[in-house]
Amino acid sequence: MTSQVTHSETCGAVTACGPDGFKLGTVGRATPGMEVSLADDGEILIRGPVNTPGYYKQEEATRALIDEDGWVHSGDIGTMDADGFIAVVDRKKELIITSNGKNIAPSNIENYLKESPIVGHAMAVGDNKPYVVAVLTLDGEIAPLVAQKAGVEFTDLADLAAKPEIRAMAQDAVDKANERLSRPEQIKAFELLPVEWTAESEELTPTLKLKRRVVNHKYADVLDRLYG
Repeated sequence: MTSQVTHSETCGAVTACGPDGFKLGTVGRATPGMEVSLADDGEILIRGPVNTPGYYKQEEATRALIDEDGWVHSGDIGTMDADGFIAVVDRKKELIITSNGKNIAPSNIENYLKESPIVGHAMAVGDNKPYVVAVLTLDGEIAPLVAQKAGVEFTDLADLAAKPEIRAMAQDAVDKANERLSRPEQIKAFELLPVEWTAESEELTPTLKLKRRVVNHKYADVLDRLYG
């Protein structure tokens, strides 16, 4: 079993896990001849012979990609343990920067929330805000099964989202996520939406990635209320 991280700007593998060096949840250690470091904000920096010399006839873009010391700025936020194993946490452009200046990776929060069987999707919000809030949706297949097993009667998914028993389960998902998060990352308020997000809905891409701008715009009233 192997895992690795590659970028088009590095023309190949930068880190790798293998039989002689594997840690679950990481993308491995730097491959021979490559250097990997972390910037002050957690961005993964890469230096080595497979790095691109730059973008063709795009000097400004090249300067933004490669710093004066030859490090390629990957755009990924990560962590590195004492043994040199790298874990990719989020994309830098997705980072939440609170009004207190805290850098927070939303996908980390969202993944914890989605560990609940009833939660289909979640989005954490907090850019330029004093604290983090979240909007959640039910899993359209699993949540009804959980409800039926619990003896909760409902007509459709919107009705199910309003049931006290289901809202209590959503609160439990938030509470369990908060137990694993630092204080600045913790969710101070949330809303369980009466809709489902799918590959066909406007909130997600065909590969089920969040369209954060769409969600922020479409549910602006909900987010305003959470910060109210």
